[in-house]
Amino acid sequence: MARNIGSRYTAHQILGRGSAGTVWLGEGPEGPVAIKLLREDLASDQELVGRFVQERTALLGLDHPRVVGVRDLVVDGTDLALVMDLVRGTDLRTRLDRERRLAPEAAVAIIADVAEGLAAAHAAGVVHRDVKPENILLDMEGPLGPGGAHPALLTDFGVAKLIDTPRRTRATRIIGTPDYLAPEIVEGLPPRAAVDIYALATVLYELLAGFTPFGGGHPGAVLRRHVTETVVPLPGIPDELWQLIVQCLAKAPASRLRASELAARLHDLLPLLAGMPPLDVDEPYAADAAPSTEVYEEPDHATLPTAPRRAAVPLVPGSATDSNRDTHTSMRVPGPDELAGGARGTARAPRTPGQRRPGSARHKAEAVRRRRITLGVAGLVLAAAVGVGGWLATSGDDDGVPPQDSEQSAPSQP
Repeated sequence: MARNIGSRYTAHQILGRGSAGTVWLGEGPEGPVAIKLLREDLASDQELVGRFVQERTALLGLDHPRVVGVRDLVVDGTDLALVMDLVRGTDLRTRLDRERRLAPEAAVAIIADVAEGLAAAHAAGVVHRDVKPENILLDMEGPLGPGGAHPALLTDFGVAKLIDTPRRTRATRIIGTPDYLAPEIVEGLPPRAAVDIYALATVLYELLAGFTPFGGGHPGAVLRRHVTETVVPLPGIPDELWQLIVQCLAKAPASRLRASELAARLHDLLPLLAGMPPLDVDEPYAADAAPSTEVYEEPDHATLPTAPRRAAVPLVPGSATDSNRDTHTSMRVPGPDELAGGARGTARAPRTPGQRRPGSARHKAEAVRRRRITLGVAGLVLAAAVGVGGWLATSGDDDGVPPQDSEQSAPSQP
């Protein structure tokens, strides 16, 4: 059913639902558009509406081929909407769900496109704050690039910042998607451009491996890993690419590359990756990611189960979860003891290439198999020992007289 958005736009059909609102296929004075209509509870927040208007200039000023352009911001009664360019294609999460992982050349080409878009945004003073596969769109009508990759565009600029108002999230809370949050956000520091680089490197790792470097299990454990764990190496890729990923996943923001540097370095690496097949690596959290019923600090929030692989919880109590597995989450900033993991900790131990990650299903299966082999060998040794002992016991005297009796009945020497 069509509905008017302001006086200039008409929304015709729903394209998708997200944690902050609904995306519609719409029509405007200049043709088809995508309209992101924010949730009514957000639109009724006068402080957020004011912030929305303040961000208008910055968002409308972002004009780059690798950024989904924002054409207009509409405030009309209970409607709060971003009117954006319509991209004919799909998001990167959908492609990942279908293919699980991409060939290195295609993965790097996509991330290079997004890095170019981030470079333009950062130059304009805009930090995205929620870079993830759901917010990367693939233009199916654009020319194919290296590795057969469709042009990639970054969307949803400003949404995380709009939602993150002082009244909605106190200084002790975090807004973001756990798998892609930079360590400095987990520690409660203000988000700068470097958080986007960390998130983008996480997406690149995911495209190559089929899983994020620190994801799996309860969101609190995911956040702890961002702060405490070392990224697990990916075998089979050029060392230059691996070092680039490691640098952009550095715990210290100042150690990461700038977006423009990252884009240039990735383009330089593309010739090395031509023809490489997707990596064959182990999925690390098949056994680690048992569903949990813990909930993390959403006030007056009913306990919700977390997803086995990525936790998806509502941003606001009572709202439905995102149709995607990842969603914005508001959670308490972990304390120093929690980040350290306490006496036992929950962080996964890094492993070297070719080795199973401790705690994974395959690692446990190997441990069981080794235990069975050990017990089998021990049983054989024990059986052999019992057999030898029995033979000695029955062969001490041909007449069946125990050896000690024979010795006792022997005549003593004078």
